[in-house]
Amino acid sequence: MREALQSVESYESFIYSIKDHHPEIVVSTLVIVRRGPHRCQLQGEVHFDRNLVLRVYERVDFLEAKIAYYSYEVYRDESLIYWYDPQPHPVDPTLASTHPHHQHIHPDIKHHRIPAPGLSFDQPNLSFLVKEIVEKLLK
Repeated sequence: MREALQSVESYESFIYSIKDHHPEIVVSTLVIVRRGPHRCQLQGEVHFDRNLVLRVYERVDFLEAKIAYYSYEVYRDESLIYWYDPQPHPVDPTLASTHPHHQHIHPDIKHHRIPAPGLSFDQPNLSFLVKEIVEKLLK
């Protein structure tokens, strides 16, 4: 999976074939925008049954073979269910195990955060996110 972050072309192949590997995806509007020879921005939505939508934003650096930044939001209809971001919260010891990766959940979604052990800067997160939605929200 890490090989997808080795080049823009390999990441494009991974992203644009995601629906082929996950039949639960109804529609993907994900688009990679190149930001030079070694960087890109990924944005768009992944749609599932039951009006579930994953909104994706990433900045990827292929020189470092890393995701430089991300934001992932999951909605049912227009209601935000949860989101992930890597904004550091070093004063919250409950998040130390996956620092800086964490998930915002209800209640008080802005301030209620839990660790996110499935996310990484070193490999694509999309397969994990799709699997999580399928297992937790579609079954």
